[in-house]
Order: sequence, then structure tokens, then C-alpha cells
Amino acid sequence: MLGAAGVVLVLCTAVLAACSSGDDNKVVVYSGRSTDLIKPVLDRFAAETGISVDFKQGDSADLALTIEQEGERSPADVFISQSPGATAYLDDKGLLRPLPQSTLDRVAAEDRAGDGNWVGLSGRVRVLVYNTDLVSPDDLPATVEELTGAAYQGKVGMAPTNGSFQDFVSAMRISEGDDATTAWLEGMAANDVKTYANNNAVVDAVIRGEVPMGLANHYYLLRALEDDPDAPAANHVFADDVGSVEIVSTASVLAGAQHTPQAERLVDFLLSDETQRYFADETFEYPVVAGVPPAATVPELAAEQVLRVDFDELGSEFASTVTMIRDAGLTR
Repeated sequence: MLGAAGVVLVLCTAVLAACSSGDDNKVVVYSGRSTDLIKPVLDRFAAETGISVDFKQGDSADLALTIEQEGERSPADVFISQSPGATAYLDDKGLLRPLPQSTLDRVAAEDRAGDGNWVGLSGRVRVLVYNTDLVSPDDLPATVEELTGAAYQGKVGMAPTNGSFQDFVSAMRISEGDDATTAWLEGMAANDVKTYANNNAVVDAVIRGEVPMGLANHYYLLRALEDDPDAPAANHVFADDVGSVEIVSTASVLAGAQHTPQAERLVDFLLSDETQRYFADETFEYPVVAGVPPAATVPELAAEQVLRVDFDELGSEFASTVTMIRDAGLTR
């Protein structure tokens, strides 16, 4: 029989186990995707699974550097990134863990890490958004390199601090080399490019006529057109050119994750047909899971002749790309 002390010990142990069990049934997410975009998905995951979600939102690059600084002490279990470059950077640092093969098999090989440490969640294509009242389709450039020419001086907007722009620059480095990329960045700065805080601001400026054209992801204009179908703007694709590189958002589980089963379950949820349809229909991104079509207003990727790069190579370019953009005079 247990004495009084034993009874107390058993009760305390039971209470601690219950508390521990409750605390353990959660997942901590660091997300570079905006709150209004990803929070509804995380809320639905929590409601359907009973797993609570602790959520921290921020810039993808800043969060990647935070995770690196936190190291094994990081509370993060899952990193959702707007930028594959930020994710590949963490992978290069050994801060991600392999995902189950059943998860990886949901995504085509070109949209996941070669080592199996991250998967793509949704795709977007870099485009040139232009004001149809100000620019004739005949006057659009065939390549992104042409934007440094005199014909486009002061007529182009971009968001150089945006993760997708930085990934585009890294892709240019991989595709064209550092010398050509540096020359392009410096050429854009010399050509009086207009800089904005983010892609939404670029697209809004084009629609207002503040700037005739701007570099952004394809879905920003599609969202704007959903709100105002008469907005005078269209997307221009640089056929088979780095200016229209495809970029994926990503999900990964941290090597030091304290809630690994819950984290892996969340990644699977993000790759479910239901969530992929959400990315397609609500945000106009390209699903990465076979069998889930893009929204009706989104052109098929095959018809756009978009360029693809090895996303694994973006990690090694992550920090130096940011420096290259700054040194060209596009950021401070």
C-alpha cells in the first residue's frame, strides 16, 4: 500500500503528465507567409486535428536568420517560407530534418529539396505587370535584361527587399552568372528604377499609373483584378527567360523540433488536396500536388515557358544576394 507521501507523488506525477501531454499536443510555426494568407489554414488544421498552433509571422529572410541564431534553442517546429532561398539557407546550415518519404512523394522532384529536407507548397511565376493604358504590348521587352535600356528609363518598379525578388536575383546568378547579374542590378539602379516596399505596392503603383510597369509575382495582379476587374493592368511573361522564373513557397521541419509528429502532420496537411485548392482558388498560386488544377484565371505553367532553377542552389546565394542588391544601390 502507498503511504501519504506515495499518494501525493502519484497524484503529482499524474498532474504533470497531463500538463505535459497538453503542452506537447501543439506545433510552433514560424511563417514568412502573411498572416491573412496562412492563418486560416493553420486555424483549420487546429480545428480538425486538435493540435494547437503557436504562430509567429515575419519576413522569411529575417525568420531564417532568427532560427540560425536560436540554433538548438529555437522553439520553432515548422518553418513556412515565402522564399526557397531562406529555406535552402537553413538546410545548408544543417538546421532542417528529413521529411517522411510519403510526404515527399506528394510533390514533384523539382519542387522539393534533393536531400528531402523541405517541400514546395505553392508556385508563383515572376512577371512584368504593365498598365494597359500606358504601355502597348508591342513595346514590352522580350527579356528582363532589356529593362536596363534607355526605352525603360524611369518606367519600371520593383521591390528589392522582397524575398521573391531576392530569389529571382539568386536564380539570375545561377542562370547567368554573377558578373551579368551585377551588371543588371547596377543597370536598373542607373536607369532610375522605382523601388517599393513589397509586390502589392508595385502592382498598385502600376494600376494607378504612377509607374508604367513593375516586376512582381503573377498572383498579385490576379488578386487585384478580382477586386477590380476593370483595373488597367496585365501580366507579361518573359518566355523562357530568367525574368519569369518559377519560385515555390516552402515548408520544412526544424532539426531541433520538439513536436516532430505534430510538425510532420502539419506539413502533410499543407499538401492535402483541400489546402492546395485553397492556395489555387484563394491566392491564385500554382498547386504543387498533382491532380489539383490552378484557378480558372491562372494560365497553365506549361504554356508560359517559365524558367526553373535548382532551388537547392539558392541557399548558398542567400546572404550574398542581399549584399549584391544593396551594393548595386537598390537598398540601404
